Amino acid sequence: MEKKKNKKQKHQHPNDQTTKPPAPSSGFSFKPSNEVKGLRFGGQFIVKSFTIRRARPLELLKLLDFAPLFNKSNTTNNKLPFPTTTAFLPTNFTILAHHAWHTLTLGFGTKKSKVVLFVFESEAMKVAVDRIWPPEIPLGEVNKKLIRGLKGFEMARFKFRKGCITFYVYAVRGAGTLGFSCADDLKSVLQSVVELKDFLDHTAMLALPNQRSLNYSPPLAMAH
Repeated sequence: MEKKKNKKQKHQHPNDQTTKPPAPSSGFSFKPSNEVKGLRFGGQFIVKSFTIRRARPLELLKLLDFAPLFNKSNTTNNKLPFPTTTAFLPTNFTILAHHAWHTLTLGFGTKKSKVVLFVFESEAMKVAVDRIWPPEIPLGEVNKKLIRGLKGFEMARFKFRKGCITFYVYAVRGAGTLGFSCADDLKSVLQSVVELKDFLDHTAMLALPNQRSLNYSPPLAMAH
């Protein structure tokens, strides 16, 4: 007789992805900001005191391994990609603290850092929210101040584990809005994260001044 398989399958949220992003045509699971899942810390509460900071546009491109295009024939008004996206990266303190915590706990403390990206439905919305968000914030306050703090908004959450970095991506739209006007940008961000190789060691993020961790070499100035 064949044995019955009674293994209980682990439930996976439709926006928790590991290999490929959902197609825009399938729709995204938007919820009010006070109901959407936030960052998770497990039982290691000390991580909540570690800080993240707002990334510069070029840092975001380097993080996503997305080469900026400066050729006028390829861009409109030389605008950088992802103009509706705000990203928060681990600060120098956080990177060093993770390694110290891992050492002090004899390997039991996590070395994993978190990167949080918000893709807004318009540039105007991004600019307005950036004005009220702090440039640097403890991870433990992200859920309260950046996610729950956006009243009158809806979000769709996506989570990707890439080695020692966990990416949280949130699509943000106004409450009651149908669809997502920047679906193409969101798809590009998700696809870029999916295609990233696992981060084995994030201390490389300390390599350059001003935490140009992302080892970005700015282009040479061009004469006009």
